[in-house]
Amino acid sequence: MTEDANIRSLENTVRRDFRQAMSYGDYLRLDLVLSAQQPLSDPPRHDELLFIIQHQTSELWLKLMLHELRAVREQLRTDQLNPALKGLARVKHIQHTLIEQWGVLTTLTPSEYAQFRSYLQSSSGFQSWQYRAIEFILGNKNPEMLQVFDHDPETHALLTALYEEPTVYDEFLRFLHRLGHDIPPDVLDRDVRVAWHLHPDLVPTFSRIYEHSLEFWQEYEGCEALVDVEDNFQLWRFRHLKTVERIIGSKSGTGGSSGVPFLRRALDLTFFPELYAVRADIGT
Repeated sequence: MTEDANIRSLENTVRRDFRQAMSYGDYLRLDLVLSAQQPLSDPPRHDELLFIIQHQTSELWLKLMLHELRAVREQLRTDQLNPALKGLARVKHIQHTLIEQWGVLTTLTPSEYAQFRSYLQSSSGFQSWQYRAIEFILGNKNPEMLQVFDHDPETHALLTALYEEPTVYDEFLRFLHRLGHDIPPDVLDRDVRVAWHLHPDLVPTFSRIYEHSLEFWQEYEGCEALVDVEDNFQLWRFRHLKTVERIIGSKSGTGGSSGVPFLRRALDLTFFPELYAVRADIGT
């Protein structure tokens, strides 16, 4: 019998019977994943599924990013820079995916969103605890954010732990100190619960690394990897801002914020200010 040229026949070794074996769907628990989309609009609105999937997939990527950043922090603590750089490279790819995802949501027009927005009630992306966890581990620590999760003891405890623990940047600076770089004692012994702010005394240390990059190549590479992560984070914030502005304009957020003005203020937040300040210091 002649095989249809547009059909790929299954090879004899391809498994067909999964009654006694694990399948792809079993391993990924697709029964749970694909049943997690439960639109609330009544009558059902076509575009609510887009909105739900956009945010659920973002949360999955945030879960992986937090997983990687925890590992990076531990690797820096134990002087394993190369694995830490690999982890940061993966984080950057995750960030690129999250940034590009906003393009899908921008296909949602204001009138389409208005059809189901009321069903969100007081829920808002502002309440994403994984996003807050990533901000905390990178250095944007704000105790007011913990209050948003008072209703959820388990999540509150997880965020409180991250709030009280050193950040990725703290561990990077301690790593530099162990390599012999001049890191001020007040930085090494700082209260890690406090949001990071610019430490001018650190800038000369980074200037030395950048101006002698061949001598301090691994440190230099670590600095630039952190700058990449911050740049991507700011791009994500900006795309979020512009997407919200495009869809709801000047309306307030469902979680009670002012909406676009509140998101715009986040663009002024920084994780690693010395790594930007050093740019003005090099060559002067």
